[in-house]
Amino acid sequence: MPSVRLIARRIRSVENTAKITKAMSMIAASKLRRTQDAATKGRSYAENMAQMVSNVMSQMDYESGSQLLAEEREIRNIGLILITPDRGLTGGLNSNVLRATGDFIGAQSVPVKIVASGKKGRDYSRRSDIEIINEFLGIGDKPSSVDTEPVSAAMMEAFENGSVDSVFVAYSKFVNTTSQKPVIDQLVPVLPVDLAVSNSAGYIFEPDANAVLSQLLPRYFQTVVHQAILEANASEQSARMVAMNQATDNANAMVDDLTLVMNKLRQETITNELLDLVGGVSAVEG
Repeated sequence: MPSVRLIARRIRSVENTAKITKAMSMIAASKLRRTQDAATKGRSYAENMAQMVSNVMSQMDYESGSQLLAEEREIRNIGLILITPDRGLTGGLNSNVLRATGDFIGAQSVPVKIVASGKKGRDYSRRSDIEIINEFLGIGDKPSSVDTEPVSAAMMEAFENGSVDSVFVAYSKFVNTTSQKPVIDQLVPVLPVDLAVSNSAGYIFEPDANAVLSQLLPRYFQTVVHQAILEANASEQSARMVAMNQATDNANAMVDDLTLVMNKLRQETITNELLDLVGGVSAVEG
């Protein structure tokens, strides 16, 4: 049985751990509001950008359009932008995103190449022996479009030079403080929507469709990837706050249990010492 001193030392150790997890929870909570606002405010713009590109594709024929957006392009390699945190301590966030990524890759009949944004995704790709086109670490929790542009540009370049023939993005979408959803969205080929004649936006291309799409596609790539990184950041902070709160509660509960054990052991020790004293006195008097 451990001594009172050993249990007291363990209590101090667990209390120090609880202080650390509490501090990490407070830091994540302070960052959550900012990252949540960034993710929710940019969501509408990214969705409208994707909708606009899809509408444009619905009103042009593939022969005059950009080959980059053509649905008929033969798929020989798939590009995946994998967005994950650089650090752990986020509960099941990382494992959920990587599990969804693994299921997606396993369902494909052609090779998958990855642009990794975040250390966890980079490490996963290396462990799984997946080809990494490029990797980007340390983007931070306050990324601007300048910070995220290299991520989309790396995959855009691979798409243009034929290294990949379709592009997807995997990330954790922020739902609310306690819920984050792993998502894998297709970026290109852009699938045109089937618009009714009355809903046709009536786009007029000037000077031509290729010139317009050559400018629109990089902006579309950058917007969607930037929004995915914002969603992933908000998910990371919320998951870390919840996980560290739970860790703090568990540490405090462990301290209470250890304190109870220590008090019982101390009481037992005192009782035994008293019995020894009484027995010694009785022996002397006898």
